Amino acid sequence: MDEAVEAARAAVGLPLGSRIVAAMSGGVDSTVVAALLHKAGYDVVGVTLQLYDHGAALKKKGACCAGQDIHDARLAAETIGIPHYVLDYESRFRDSVIDQFADDYLAGRTPVPCIRCNQTVKFRDLLDVARDLGADAMATGHYVGRAVGADGRTQMRKAIDPSRDQSYFLFATTRDQLDYLRFPLAGLEKPAVRGVAAELGLRIAAKPDSQDICFVPSGDYRTLIDRLRPQGREAGEIVHMDGRVLGSHGGITDYTIGQRRGLNVAVGEPLFVVKLEPETRRVVVGPREALLTASLTLDETNWLGDQGTIEAAADAGARVLARVRSTRPPSPALLALADGAVSVVFDAGEEGVAPGQACALYDPADPDRLLGGGFIASTTAVLIV
Repeated sequence: MDEAVEAARAAVGLPLGSRIVAAMSGGVDSTVVAALLHKAGYDVVGVTLQLYDHGAALKKKGACCAGQDIHDARLAAETIGIPHYVLDYESRFRDSVIDQFADDYLAGRTPVPCIRCNQTVKFRDLLDVARDLGADAMATGHYVGRAVGADGRTQMRKAIDPSRDQSYFLFATTRDQLDYLRFPLAGLEKPAVRGVAAELGLRIAAKPDSQDICFVPSGDYRTLIDRLRPQGREAGEIVHMDGRVLGSHGGITDYTIGQRRGLNVAVGEPLFVVKLEPETRRVVVGPREALLTASLTLDETNWLGDQGTIEAAADAGARVLARVRSTRPPSPALLALADGAVSVVFDAGEEGVAPGQACALYDPADPDRLLGGGFIASTTAVLIV
């Protein structure tokens, strides 16, 4: 316990008694952060966002930011002995995350809603609230590191536990935001966090982690998309990349790049979705090798590297480690400028790349350091479709 408290003090790096807003989702991680900071001697204020209110979420274990989780956060704050506020952000969350999620699928993209939530509601809107409350910093339960480099500028770094590291989901965190944020769990593994919760007598010590997409309690995100964007149910053709029409489908929102199951076509070889054409409602399929991506372009970029901008780094042909999915290791690549857009050119073909997803960039000379990234706008295949 004492080591965890000292680690929390080191992560905050502010005089004891400083006011810290703790973002409390109702889960074990954010609750432990609030408890550790309070025990460490900070003036902690807990804030919970109500992001949605699906009736099913009240009974679903592993949801977040609704129903039972808000109740758990309130009880935890009472147990810890800190003030606690619940803010109704449903409309902001719907506009910034849920509607964007549905629009992305309708446009043939594969969204990552957790990143949108961190980028907008949590690390933009909630930070403003923390400042309004007179806080010197805001702390969260994310497993990611924060350090100050030799040049005096803040860096984002991977957490000590690679299985919990969330740097991929936080690539869009700006330097100004990073200056204000604190991440006390960077040096702890999850079993240790649960152990701290149990030692502090917090009833959420054994609470399951959040699972799947938080605003889809049933796990069936297509039902949500159908309700929000029924035009995605328009039928179309399933076409082989060589031009053959193999069948039909009942809606392009049923498909994502790399999908193999549920195609309902058979040509004697395994087929995968290699391209989606929402304007023609065509689903293009092909062999696995057609999924290999040679390069991609980035949109909505963020840069935390030493160069002034990501464009400057791309113009200089900077080497990077590019991570296109949270569950995959980064791959060697270089940055380049293509018609004014930042592109990532892989040393070898990369699988699992889809427009709409994120590409997080790390420093090859210091692989634990996050350099930034962007959302994938387009891809160029090794085998042209």
